[in-house]
Amino acid sequence: MSTKEFEVNGTGFRVILTDQIISQVNDLKSLYSANYDDPESFEQVGAETSSIINEIADAVEPRPSDNDLHELIEEIIKVVDYKAAEIEKEMKTKEPSSRKKGSSKKLTKKAKTKK
Repeated sequence: MSTKEFEVNGTGFRVILTDQIISQVNDLKSLYSANYDDPESFEQVGAETSSIINEIADAVEPRPSDNDLHELIEEIIKVVDYKAAEIEKEMKTKEPSSRKKGSSKKLTKKAKTKK
């Protein structure tokens, strides 16, 4: 969990990025994508989109006004996307911990010499 602070329309806001908030943001992005891909589905997912936006807004301090909501949600999406990219980058740069360090010994046969 991390706390992010940002300013929207001159007002400072703070949100704690819990797993629940991150999940809600990802759900919201999926709904936005569904609306973009199929504009006729807007009515079907509109209520769910609104519900998720309100749940995210409830986690923000102070409670945003309707005028700030759109830009605020955009900022939270950017923060979640940035955090996901950071985690992915860390995962790619870490060496697998299952790899054992140390020397490996090769077994070689000694040739017998004739006397």
